[in-house]
Amino acid sequence: MENFKKWNNIFGWGVFALATLTYFLTLEPTASWWDCGEYIATAYKLQVGHPPGAPLFQLLGRFFSLFAFGDTSKVAMMVNAMSALSSSFTILFLYWSITMLARRLFVKEGKMTVSQGMMVLGAGVVGALAYAFSDSFWFSAVEGEVYAMSTMFTALVFWAALRWEQVADQEHADRWLLLIALLVGLSIGVHLLNLLAIPAIALIYYFKKYKASNKGALLTILISFLVIAFIMYGVIPVVVKLAGSFELFFVNALGLPFNTGTVIYVVILAGLLVAGIRYTIKKHKPIWNTVLLAVTFILIGYSSFMMLVIRANANTPINENSPDNAITLLSYLNRDQYGTWPIFYGAYFDAPLDASDPYSDGKPIYVRDDAQGKYIITDDRKDSEPNYDKRFMGLFPRMWYMPPESSRQERTLNAYKSWGNMKGRQIQVQAADGSYEFHTMPTFGENLT
Repeated sequence: MENFKKWNNIFGWGVFALATLTYFLTLEPTASWWDCGEYIATAYKLQVGHPPGAPLFQLLGRFFSLFAFGDTSKVAMMVNAMSALSSSFTILFLYWSITMLARRLFVKEGKMTVSQGMMVLGAGVVGALAYAFSDSFWFSAVEGEVYAMSTMFTALVFWAALRWEQVADQEHADRWLLLIALLVGLSIGVHLLNLLAIPAIALIYYFKKYKASNKGALLTILISFLVIAFIMYGVIPVVVKLAGSFELFFVNALGLPFNTGTVIYVVILAGLLVAGIRYTIKKHKPIWNTVLLAVTFILIGYSSFMMLVIRANANTPINENSPDNAITLLSYLNRDQYGTWPIFYGAYFDAPLDASDPYSDGKPIYVRDDAQGKYIITDDRKDSEPNYDKRFMGLFPRMWYMPPESSRQERTLNAYKSWGNMKGRQIQVQAADGSYEFHTMPTFGENLT
């Protein structure tokens, strides 16, 4: 089929136009339910919303709000329009991704025939429009929430991975991998959902660069999970945690002005990255050079969170948790105000406290004190972390513990017993006063039902 690229672009922009028209005709004119009102308000004046924040969404939302031209009654619609356009671009990149995959499926070798071209284009149109008109996606496409933009980043990252696959054997092909790294870093400033595209990207890389095998594919998936863990538990919190440690040392121990430690830390981090990149070039280590460049680009994208620190220092009307320095930013990113809940391992709902060691100390809370010129502890959080009886701990505790003071505890426990048809097993526990009482431990099967 001649001019396939031209027709592919025409159909791609065609589904984009159809999606855009649909979403703009059904656009929410004001603020819809849940977080939309907060996102619109914080985007309009670049304020600080609820943890862990969405600074890139707010920055772009601020840009779109300017098209209200001072009419505050239109600000919400403009931010909603940003979601609509984000969703339209999602459909565009989804269409192009489908046609790239369909072309690999239908056209094995030789020149593409007209019928093959029609099948490829048709697959792209049907797949893209099926997603465009799906209920959940359409719903998020017309309101000022982060999910539309997050989905756009996911579609864009996957499309970029397929584009890399097409030119992987050419010189400078790795620039696509660096683009992906930058997009992943930027997407953190919208929502963490984009990280779920990493396993798919890893598999594309594996099947292109290595001879396929079941063992190799499983190993690739495992490595991709480690990459996700590195970003979620390494890049996102540790980079800021180290900045906070530097800040505490230079301000509290050395008596230097506020933010000195943070500035020194950023300079050291940048210097280490530059030195590492120069070393890999000098020693001809292309893989490690690409890895270091990718980490650098992720950090560049992640730096959108500096907007929250800057605006928190401006003390905006909406300034949740006031993350105006590296120490409070870490608490903000870790969602400390929400408490903790077990995901992989933890206590079941009827777990008693450990009789010998019921509580442990939490992390102290530091607050900037301008009068003293240092960070002071406002809550040492001594004995603030409960330790539960190990016999009532388990993997994936869906029937997890809820504190007795919670207003939802009773109805939550009743729901566990009703939904899980739970009988469990009774375990005798000695109470603090020396008496004995029985607690219920659900079976692993009941827990997972």
